Amino acid sequence: MAFLPAEIIKAKRNGQALSDDEISEFILGYARGQIPDYQMSALLMATFFKGMTTQETLSLTKAMLHSGEVVDLSSVSGFKVDKHSTGGVGDKTSLILGPIVAAAGVPVPMISGRGLGHTGGTLDKLEAIPGFNTQKSLPEFVELVGKHLICFIGQTKEICPADKKIYALRDVTATVESLPLICASIMSKKLAEGIDGLVLDVKYGTGAFMKTPVLAEELAVNLMSIARGYGKKVTALLTNMDQPLGRYSGNSLEVEECVAIMKNEKFIGAAGYDLYEDTRELSLRLSAHMLLLAGKGPNEEACYQLAVEVLRSGKALAKFEELCQIHGGNLSALPQPKHHLPLVSDKSGFIQGFHTESIGVAGIIIRAGRAQTTDIIAPTAGVEFHVKVGDEVKAGEPIFTLHGDDKDLLQSAVPLLKSAVNISLQKPAKPSLIIKTLL
Repeated sequence: MAFLPAEIIKAKRNGQALSDDEISEFILGYARGQIPDYQMSALLMATFFKGMTTQETLSLTKAMLHSGEVVDLSSVSGFKVDKHSTGGVGDKTSLILGPIVAAAGVPVPMISGRGLGHTGGTLDKLEAIPGFNTQKSLPEFVELVGKHLICFIGQTKEICPADKKIYALRDVTATVESLPLICASIMSKKLAEGIDGLVLDVKYGTGAFMKTPVLAEELAVNLMSIARGYGKKVTALLTNMDQPLGRYSGNSLEVEECVAIMKNEKFIGAAGYDLYEDTRELSLRLSAHMLLLAGKGPNEEACYQLAVEVLRSGKALAKFEELCQIHGGNLSALPQPKHHLPLVSDKSGFIQGFHTESIGVAGIIIRAGRAQTTDIIAPTAGVEFHVKVGDEVKAGEPIFTLHGDDKDLLQSAVPLLKSAVNISLQKPAKPSLIIKTLL
C-alpha cells in the first residue's frame, strides 16, 4: 500500500483531514482483506470523535461506491428516481410510492434493506408475501426496471461490499451514530443504483435515529450535499416519527395496510378519522417530489394531484400487483396472525405522546423485527395502533393490539408497550407530519 494504515489512523485521531487517496487506499484495502478489522475499527472511532469535512465525506462515499459495481441503467429510458427513508416504526411508504411513481411512467429502481433494531425494512415487508423473491441479480434488476419501470431487490454482493463490511463493524464498535459514516453508507448504496434523482425522507423524534428536527436537518443537508456532488437531483422532507406511522407496524400487517390504501379503502378508528391517512398522505407527498424531480409537472401541487389520480384510479394497485407477479409473490396468500391481544387504557385522558422507539423494541420482542442480523422474522407479528397523539381515550378502550402466532411472546411485550404511551388530562396539539421540505 502507498500509505501506512497506522499513519492514516493517527492523522484522523489528531483531527487532520485525510486526502482522497488516503481514504480510498484504506477503504479499498479493507474491502480486499489487506487491512484487519482492528485497524478499521480504530479509524471508525477516530472518525466518530473527530468527524470529517464535506470533501472527506465525499471521498469516503466514492471509495465505498467504487468498492463494487455501479448499476448501469443507461438502457432504461427516462429519469430514474428513488426514495430513501432514515427509518421508523410503521414506515411503509415505499410499497405505495414505488407503484404510484412507476404507474405515472417514471422508472423506480429500488435497492432496499432489511430491518435492524427498532426500525422496519422494506425487504422484510415484501418477503411477508409468500414467494416474493427480492434476491434478483443485477442484470435481472436492470431488465425488470426496463420492462416494468419498477423492481425491489436487496443489496447484492456486488453493491458496495466495503459498506457491508464496515456497517457490520460499526454496529459492534459503537460508531453507528457518526454523521459522515451514516451519510457515506446511505449515499454509496443509493448512488450505486444508477439513479438520476433521489427524494430523502429524514425522520426525527422518539422513533427516529435523529431525535430532534435540528439533527434531522443536519443529516438531510449532508446527504443532499453528497447527492449534488455526484450531479444528482435531490429533495429532502423532514418528517415526524414521534408516533408510529399509520395503523400497523409489522410486516404482513403493513402490506395489508398498503394494499388497503391502494384499493382506496379507509379504516375509521375510535377517534372518528381514517387511521390510514398519515401513511397515505406521506406516500403521496413523497411521490409528488419524485415526480417533480422527473419533470412530470411544473410544481409540487401539480405532481401531488397526479399522484392522487394514479392512486384513485387503481393504477398504483395494478402496478403493485405487477410487482408481486414479477417477483413471484402471491399477494392473495398473505398470511394472517393467529392471535390478537388488545391493550386497553387504564385511565381516561388524552394521548400526550408515545415513546416510539419502545414500540419498535416491543416489535422485536414479538419477532416483528430483529435485534441482530441473524434473527428470524415472524411475518404475521406486529402492533396495531388505535389512537394518535391528541386523541381522547377512556379507561378500558384499546390503545394497541398485538398480533402474531405466539401468544407467550405477545404477552411478554405488554409491559413495554404500556410504558410507551403517555396519557394526561390536557389535550395536546396534533403534531405536523411534515415540518420542512429542503429543495
